[in-house]
Amino acid sequence: MAEPHTVLILALDTTTRGGSIAVVRETAVLALVAGDAARTHGERLPGEIAVALDRAGVPRTAIDLLAVATGPGAFTGLRIGLAAIQGLAMTLDRPVAGVSALDALVSEAGEPGVEFIAAWMDAQRGDVFAALHQPSVASGFSRTIELEPPIAASPVALLDRWRPRLERHTALFTGDAVTRDRDTILAAGGGRWTTRVPGPLAPAIAALGLARARAGLAGPPHALTPIYVRRPDAEIERDRRTGG
Repeated sequence: MAEPHTVLILALDTTTRGGSIAVVRETAVLALVAGDAARTHGERLPGEIAVALDRAGVPRTAIDLLAVATGPGAFTGLRIGLAAIQGLAMTLDRPVAGVSALDALVSEAGEPGVEFIAAWMDAQRGDVFAALHQPSVASGFSRTIELEPPIAASPVALLDRWRPRLERHTALFTGDAVTRDRDTILAAGGGRWTTRVPGPLAPAIAALGLARARAGLAGPPHALTPIYVRRPDAEIERDRRTGG
């Protein structure tokens, strides 16, 4: 009897300066490349994709599914990542699954045994991109429920907004902004909140992308929709100059 086919996924995250690329077969990570934050995504992305495929020992044509973080994140890096995946999808004629980087952060955190999980990404200008989830077990499957949708705000303002829901409960904050905001988070949590610096997100993006594909939510490359949460800085600056 022939072996059942297993899905080979190429997953990409460019929502942070470093980002990451993973080649995953179902749940097995064959290769993981953490990006060099000292160089732009545009400079290094084609080479890093080639390195990931080489380490996994698979050709591009073997890829079954492409998964990509659709945001939020820095506008330029996000657009470069989406364009790279769209180009591969068109060349290979493969479906693409878009995944929220905030959802990937919550998924990557695992099941820490806390009552709430907050994704906490650096949005520059001192702000964060954030979302609040609650772990749940439904029908025997572990998952999370989104309680507060993605938002861009200052850390202090957001913690004040969430405090009525989170006070007297345990919460884990995870993302690339937790190092910067750690003291603020811990002081606001009164000893019940903790922080965690996440690992590369590409494996979590692959897992969520596979789940979306099996739910019929993967599609053609032109259907990818970026998650900006707020307008690009260039637009904000243009409106400031013109009074728009």
